[in-house]
Amino acid sequence: MAKRKQGQELSMRKIREILRLGLQCGLSNREISRSCNVSRSTVGKYIDTAQKVNMTYLDTAKIDNRQLKEIFKQKRIRATSKPQPDWAYIHQEKKKKGVTLTLLWQEYKDIHPEGYQSTQFCEHYHRWRKKLKVSLRQTYKAGEKMFVDYTGQTVPIHNRVTGKITEASIFVAALGASNYTYAEAQPDETLGNWIGGHVRTFEYFGGVAKTTIIDNLKSGVTKACRYEPDINPAYNDMALHYGTAVIPARIRKPQDKAKVENAVQVVSRWILAKLRKRKFFSLGELNQAIRELLTNMNNKPFQKLPGSRLSVFNDIERAALLPLPQYRYQFAQWKKAKVNIDYHVELFGHYYSVPYALVSHQVEIRYTKNTVEIFHKGKRITSHRRSDYKGQHTTIREHMPESHRRYLEWTPSRIINWAKQTGSSTAEIVEIIMTVRKHPEQGYRSCLGILRLAKKYSPQRLEAACKRALSFNAYSYKSVRSILEKGLDQNFVSEPYAYPEINHENIRGSRYFHNQKEVDIC
Repeated sequence: MAKRKQGQELSMRKIREILRLGLQCGLSNREISRSCNVSRSTVGKYIDTAQKVNMTYLDTAKIDNRQLKEIFKQKRIRATSKPQPDWAYIHQEKKKKGVTLTLLWQEYKDIHPEGYQSTQFCEHYHRWRKKLKVSLRQTYKAGEKMFVDYTGQTVPIHNRVTGKITEASIFVAALGASNYTYAEAQPDETLGNWIGGHVRTFEYFGGVAKTTIIDNLKSGVTKACRYEPDINPAYNDMALHYGTAVIPARIRKPQDKAKVENAVQVVSRWILAKLRKRKFFSLGELNQAIRELLTNMNNKPFQKLPGSRLSVFNDIERAALLPLPQYRYQFAQWKKAKVNIDYHVELFGHYYSVPYALVSHQVEIRYTKNTVEIFHKGKRITSHRRSDYKGQHTTIREHMPESHRRYLEWTPSRIINWAKQTGSSTAEIVEIIMTVRKHPEQGYRSCLGILRLAKKYSPQRLEAACKRALSFNAYSYKSVRSILEKGLDQNFVSEPYAYPEINHENIRGSRYFHNQKEVDIC
């Protein structure tokens, strides 16, 4: 018994020592905590109580332990008699942008001058807040964060014709301040559906939160990392369009996305559970049922807070969201490619041109249903209309070298007209060369080579060489060049040579063979 009393005396001595160090020596709560080996909160509790009753250390020396205990006990009793704030109202108001506990305390003191001081006001609020659910205990500013995830639970879709069953995934998004929730069914969790879910969520909310908190699923994060996760380029492209910042939750840290975890739980209980006995034959039918129950869920009153998700959203969060952009985001995907030697990059079998100076460089291709954009070091360098014709080329003239541009200016008619300036035979052989080819362009090089021979040998000799080549049916650049090199064009006679008639008794003409045939018949 004596030992227990001695322990109590020792405890009171420690309290007196705390009061001495704080009220007489002026040490900080941290220093007193280290000196007396007690927590800072305990130190603060006794120091604050003594200061509120205007107690000095000399006053504590004049009273015994029982009286000192009574003072602290009475102070706690008096504290409960002060006018109590509407803590639920304080909790909701604190979510509004720029609203702090200090401001709310000042408004409380204006109405109740005899009410709590600032420290007690904050302490009582935090005690009240701890009584809420874990997901509601977190405080987010209006329009600050949106949380997104899949439920993990699927809903079967039945095909009326084949009877095949496919599982639809459930996409869920929730705003941080109001818990206002959106949900929809999707055929799968691929990138296109993931991004499409965000677009429809923004339109349902009528605005965009400043940050979007996501899980580390592959559609959103290409490489999960605690400190520097890699956001999927297509997903990041969507985020830039709407002006939101994507922040992946830490791996195996569900508390980072507690809002959406709670929203997933609420959607599972109030929507999916109610639909468990219904049979759906299309995704549209399922989404219509989800939308009806979603409206009821957002209108459902909170259990421990005033209002509902919808009312809080309308009161504090709708106006705080970023406005929607003028145009809806069009889903785009990204692909890396290397520029080929022909200054084209390949996408699904079709080839698109880039400036020829980027040959052998690495570029990024952003493609949508209708367009193809090409980026180099983050800068867009060109765009094309998307084509599904495999093996074909889409080329912009300005992307070509100057020599290639001049080559494109040549057409069959232009080459033939140029050849006519040399002569008719030259024009004829050029036209034949382009005609016998499957594509006239395949004969351009040969024709241009023939026409350039006029610079070395003169147009007159070229025309004569072409006449000789036509007489031998030699329709090629090599034949014409060979005739000119050997000088065969200079002694060529265009008319056929007239051989003199020869009469000799040993020469048999056509009549001999005719008569011989008649003898054989007889």
